[in-house]
Amino acid sequence: MASDAVRAQVAAKWQESFTRLNRSEPGISGLMAFSDAWTLATEFLKPRDLNDPKPRRQYDNRRVRMAFDTINKCRRLPVMMEVFLEDLHNSQYLIAREVESHMNRYSETSDPEIVRALIFRLVEWYKAWSPPAELGQTIISAYMLSFQTHLFSVLPASFARGIKSLVAATLLGTVSTPSDQRDIALWHAFDMLRLVERYETLIASVGYEYIESHVHETCARTWSESMLSKLRPWMVEKIVPWMIWPFARGATNAEEAKTMMQGVGSRFEFHMYKTLCDLRTKEIFDIIVDFPDSIPALNDLKECLQRVDQRAELVLSLRRANRKRLLHPGADTKDILLQYVSTIKCLRIVDPPGVLLFKVADPIRRYLRERPDTIRCIVASLVGDGESGDSLIDENEPIHPLQQPEVENYADPEWTPEPVDAGPDFRANKTSDIISTLVSIYDSKDLFIKELQVLLAQRLLALKDGNLDRERRNVEILKIRFGESALQVCEVMLRDMTDSRRIDQHVQSQKPNVMHPTIISRHFWPALEASDMVMPGQFQDLQAQYAKEFSSFKPDKVLRWHPHLGRIQLELELDDRIVEADVPPLEAAFIELFSEKNTWTVDELITRVGKVTRSAALKALGTWVDMRLLKEESENVFRLLSVAEDATEDATPKLGEDLPPVISVQQQQAEQMRVYWKFIEGMLTNLGSLGLDRIQAMLKLAPGYDRTVEQLANFMEAAKREGLVTVKDGLWKLGK
Repeated sequence: MASDAVRAQVAAKWQESFTRLNRSEPGISGLMAFSDAWTLATEFLKPRDLNDPKPRRQYDNRRVRMAFDTINKCRRLPVMMEVFLEDLHNSQYLIAREVESHMNRYSETSDPEIVRALIFRLVEWYKAWSPPAELGQTIISAYMLSFQTHLFSVLPASFARGIKSLVAATLLGTVSTPSDQRDIALWHAFDMLRLVERYETLIASVGYEYIESHVHETCARTWSESMLSKLRPWMVEKIVPWMIWPFARGATNAEEAKTMMQGVGSRFEFHMYKTLCDLRTKEIFDIIVDFPDSIPALNDLKECLQRVDQRAELVLSLRRANRKRLLHPGADTKDILLQYVSTIKCLRIVDPPGVLLFKVADPIRRYLRERPDTIRCIVASLVGDGESGDSLIDENEPIHPLQQPEVENYADPEWTPEPVDAGPDFRANKTSDIISTLVSIYDSKDLFIKELQVLLAQRLLALKDGNLDRERRNVEILKIRFGESALQVCEVMLRDMTDSRRIDQHVQSQKPNVMHPTIISRHFWPALEASDMVMPGQFQDLQAQYAKEFSSFKPDKVLRWHPHLGRIQLELELDDRIVEADVPPLEAAFIELFSEKNTWTVDELITRVGKVTRSAALKALGTWVDMRLLKEESENVFRLLSVAEDATEDATPKLGEDLPPVISVQQQQAEQMRVYWKFIEGMLTNLGSLGLDRIQAMLKLAPGYDRTVEQLANFMEAAKREGLVTVKDGLWKLGK
């Protein structure tokens, strides 16, 4: 049984509720009026089926407003709203059915217009079920939240794909027709359904992808003009008008729209720079190959790197491309050097401090240091060897002495700290010229000086007209770069060529001779390849006559002939023809012997001219066979054709203009290392197995030894190939 207090409390609550609903009306007339108002309002708010063919009941707007006013006075509006939201929830199957129908059609056709129709249909449902604005913003907001919650719960995953294709269509439409009313209405529908907030990231991705596709279509492999100057106006003219609808909706003026789009606009602009930077990073190797025509692309890349921090990606991409396309045995050393020089010039444009160049160049420099002909290629460019293709040196570049690394002067008022991404080994020195950079590949310039001497000797001995102007100019330029003291030997070589001509003129004036030898100083020229070849017949007589006249003019000096070097111009008189030829001495010696008899074997010819290799002899004889002066009767037996055997035209020898066989720097070093072999052999005999560092330390005690550990290692590897030594676990010992 309830207590009296509880009964009193219930009675009080009942009376309070009755009073609120009856509103001091006589009897229960107020309660009856509330009941009628509740019935009318709930029927008016009840969600209806838009697909129902029955006509909708028409309501008197004045009576509806009076009903809502009555419910509000009775303070039952929140309860009525709960009932309405419950009816809304129970009617969601109608929208779910509509969504399913449209999305099934979209899945079959992938037509974005179906998604457009669905969105406009959802707007119709939204407006049809929306409560009147007189109920207040609170109830309207509750309805919007409930409608969106139920709507988003029934949208399938394919709807996002459909939204993306539809937004992409609006972007293309805005680019082609900026004032398309259908797209404007669509964005209003997006706003009403709050689809922009839900799919903001997806909508932005459409803009990103469109920017990417445009940049790739218009900028790929287009390096001869600046593309940023075209992309920026394109963004303003094409992308910004489209951005207004999803990202600046509700703006009342241009300034307000600009403020609202500032964040997303910055992201789109950043993405444009990043896309172009990614593209140029992938193309960087080909851009360098195309230098200097690709300078506009390099300037674009420089500006992009200032906006997008992708310096590490650029270094990684270029190093990977160099390793795959450049630093391999199939690439010619000259091509590697040309690409390296172009890399230096390009990266100085992109990054003037040189941090990127320092990181990219290190693998190239290490690889070039391991190539045996790197120094020769660099030196060939120094002396203007135009036959070797593109020059490494820009003729318009001023000539400077080789620049040495400088110690940083922190007291300099113009001193600047190193860039933040510089490595521990980076030194921000002055920008050096190309030649200084190439020479710095090696620790010492002495290797270049020796190679210069070898190359100059080859060029001087190959001269036919005796014109030394070009070589003198080269030496003067090299003096500026390397210093006068380093080029003293080259000066002596030039002086020898001048003196040789003067001596020859004097000898010819005393007793004319068809021989015009080049006379050089043995101690100042690089070593020439030795040969025991002996010129037969009239050639030997000519040498003796010339040597006699030379001794009369220079009694304190003796000529030492190198008969295997030089060229000989011959006029051969045969029974039916006269043949002129310009051939090396070995070919001339062989054809001279055929004046003694018509048939010779290869072994007989080699015996008469001295020690020459069989391959060299066969090559020399092949020259005369090609000219149809000799015929190989049988294997290794050759006969002189005094009378031509056929009526074909006389052939000319296919001989290359080989440089005189001056011993290269590598050969000279190998010969000099052989002098120290006895020291090494003694060490390994007396002390047993030794490491390379121990051998190097002991060799430094030998007089005149100045080789590096790397040069010693190369020599030991060569000795190993000859079977003189073996190595195990880094310890060397004599071979068995």
